[in-house]
Amino acid sequence: MRRASQVLIAFLALGSAVAQAQTPSPLQEWQYSGGIILARLFQPELPRWRTVAGAAAEVQPAYEGARAYRGSAGPVIDVHYRDIAFFSTGEGLGYNLLRGDHYQLGAGITYDLGRRERDDLTNLHGMGDISAAPVAKVYGSVVLSRHLPLILRVDARQFIGGAGGAVGDAAIYTPLPGSSERFVMFAGPSITLATRHHLQSLFGVSAQQAASSGHPEYEITRDGTEAAGVGFSATRFIGSHFLVNLDAALSQVRGRPAYSPILERRTQRALALSFSYHHE
Repeated sequence: MRRASQVLIAFLALGSAVAQAQTPSPLQEWQYSGGIILARLFQPELPRWRTVAGAAAEVQPAYEGARAYRGSAGPVIDVHYRDIAFFSTGEGLGYNLLRGDHYQLGAGITYDLGRRERDDLTNLHGMGDISAAPVAKVYGSVVLSRHLPLILRVDARQFIGGAGGAVGDAAIYTPLPGSSERFVMFAGPSITLATRHHLQSLFGVSAQQAASSGHPEYEITRDGTEAAGVGFSATRFIGSHFLVNLDAALSQVRGRPAYSPILERRTQRALALSFSYHHE
């Protein structure tokens, strides 16, 4: 039971990233997730409240496909009411509409930070800003079994303004061998798909943008793959209430976006570190 509890707290710590960056971040969507799909499988009587609070630092590309990297720091907050509702700096505000021992299906809202020309004036000058915007999402997760805790997760996110369009992810992740009561690791791959509208906003170059920026025109005419990657998360427990969480990810821009004239680097990396206090 103690090990199950530690695994659940580690799941809460996965949302350690400072904020949801322009989607997709090199960090996998499941690494932002505040969901605790293993909760009812290992511990049917959930505490009324679970809370993780702390601070995090993150380094990732200045925008999707950038050569330049940027660092950021901020609070980590994950609050769960049983397995029903949550608020997370990584995943936003959500409600699990359907939930059972092996599955959950929910809806929520999060936030996208957009893209600014000043993030990289050499490459983005004349491209215009992509404004920050709220993002509505639906998601579902299922775990195969208690003895094989392989988690399958899918989600779809609709941008309300900003880059516009919709993005979907499919991922598989699992606790890794070598995990223990004091040290828990997760890893898994993910693929990201997006609508033509979203891909054109991030990677396309309109005639007006071409005239202003010097980049050649580039049009993405259909929905398709945006990126594929793999993520790794590790949580170390210190005493009864403190934990350190490390998230690392490698992602590669795929499909038509990979040939965009504004793309500087196909392979993207991200690293996030947090120190938190948990209470239940």
